[in-house]
Amino acid sequence: YLGPRAGSRRDRSARYPQGARVLSRNRTGGPRTDAHAQQFRRGEDVTMTTLPHTDSVECELHQGWLTVWFNQPERRNPLTDDVVADLQRICDALQDDRSVRGLTLRGRGGFFCAGGDLKGFKTMATASNDEVIAMSETIGHLLYTLDRLPMVTIAVIEGAAMAGGLGVACCCDVTIGTADAKFAFSETRIGISPAQIARYVMQKCGESTGRRLMLSAARFAGEEAAALGILDVVVPNADELEAAQARIRADVLACAPGAVAASKTLIRTLPTLPDEEKMRFAAENFTDCLKGEEGIEGVASFLEKRKPNWHQEGEG
Repeated sequence: YLGPRAGSRRDRSARYPQGARVLSRNRTGGPRTDAHAQQFRRGEDVTMTTLPHTDSVECELHQGWLTVWFNQPERRNPLTDDVVADLQRICDALQDDRSVRGLTLRGRGGFFCAGGDLKGFKTMATASNDEVIAMSETIGHLLYTLDRLPMVTIAVIEGAAMAGGLGVACCCDVTIGTADAKFAFSETRIGISPAQIARYVMQKCGESTGRRLMLSAARFAGEEAAALGILDVVVPNADELEAAQARIRADVLACAPGAVAASKTLIRTLPTLPDEEKMRFAAENFTDCLKGEEGIEGVASFLEKRKPNWHQEGEG
């Protein structure tokens, strides 16, 4: 059902974008300056303030867009403790960094992510309750941070996204997958609960659908995943994934990064507020944008019939 094992730990089967920088060690840039806007307009790479050291995932930064690759295809890219820790460090570094316009999660070897590390789970079954709770909360903190990142996040899925791996994808703003990709929230089939991913699954596809999928551990493929609300974009095959992602990326790069961050805060916060507070919160959110540097620049660029200084041409 999941297909043969694909590739090796250092599989490079997916092509790097032309001119991409592969970053798997610390890369520290200088303080952010107004030159970032000029670099974005010229399509140059902008070095993040801090990119943490990672061993279990591989990072590419290309024209202000960070792609993080799950890189254990021989094990179908599980969420090991090391992967969770590396992803957390990356998300922590991104929280206040507007030089990175977007984040994409992908898997090497034609496989997105198999979910939790079952070998690790077997070991944890004999650990103390406090140790198991701490492990689960560590994963929960990663999902919470990923869900609240200020930039647009994309999950690009081929092969399969299972259990916690699919939960990670549900935290992303946009999900793109192939028609033949396989999906399941399979936890109950092995005697555990979906725990930390549950609220993000229901956030993605709704409570009724999410309940059915998690309680039954139903298996489904790409087209059905789109009908269920799990996938936003379905492509016929893996060859079409990059083009689909490029279209999303091009749209995002025409948007102001601060306005994107403010919009994500608005979208996330409004459902939590009493109705009588929603108008005020939305008005304050709008006011901060309008009176900020981006709002002033955006209105001016529209009236002057020119592109704003954050606009970056995406790759077709």
